[in-house]
Amino acid sequence: MARNKYPEVTVEKILEAAQKLFLEKGYDQTTIQDIVDELGGLTKGAIYHHFKSKEDIMDALGDKMFLDHNPFDEVRNRSDLNGLQKMKMVMIQNQLDQERQEISKQALPILKNPRILAGIIDSNRRILSPLWLELIEEGRRDGSIQTEYAKELSELLPLLSVWMMPAVFPADEAQMQRKLIFIKEMFAAMGLPVFDDDIVNLVKRVFPEMEQA
Repeated sequence: MARNKYPEVTVEKILEAAQKLFLEKGYDQTTIQDIVDELGGLTKGAIYHHFKSKEDIMDALGDKMFLDHNPFDEVRNRSDLNGLQKMKMVMIQNQLDQERQEISKQALPILKNPRILAGIIDSNRRILSPLWLELIEEGRRDGSIQTEYAKELSELLPLLSVWMMPAVFPADEAQMQRKLIFIKEMFAAMGLPVFDDDIVNLVKRVFPEMEQA
């Protein structure tokens, strides 16, 4: 493959190849050389010019997949939904994004790596928390959300995905059920009843897959 003078194009090609291989072979079974071979001519050095490691590729791929199908963008201009309904819709759309869920499962075994875990938390802080805050504030304005802790809850929401991962905080099915009840009651008590039965049941369906990863 001819060298591209536009670095962003090269990065896009690397991430596309990595996504294909991670979904087909799995993260652990995919090597940097596999990605080089999939690209048909790009050197290993060119990949390392943009990414220090396979873990960095996974981090960037997670951000890309979210931004390419950003559920917040899909609900932002929906005049038929209030702030709370938009938050629920985002959660539903996120769970229904099968390819991104599959990539997330691929990441589970490496979450014990502190650098990977720090990268996920940093992405949540940079990308997700401001988007959640936007919807919480909208809900406060339209009356669907009654909370005095908008910023705090917007920061807490993305961290729940990490807390719910058995690879990070080991939990059996009964303990996961208890966590879901705790989350539902805690957010309702804080004036943000976003975890209704539909959302809770959707998360429950994800748990067996998480446990097997």
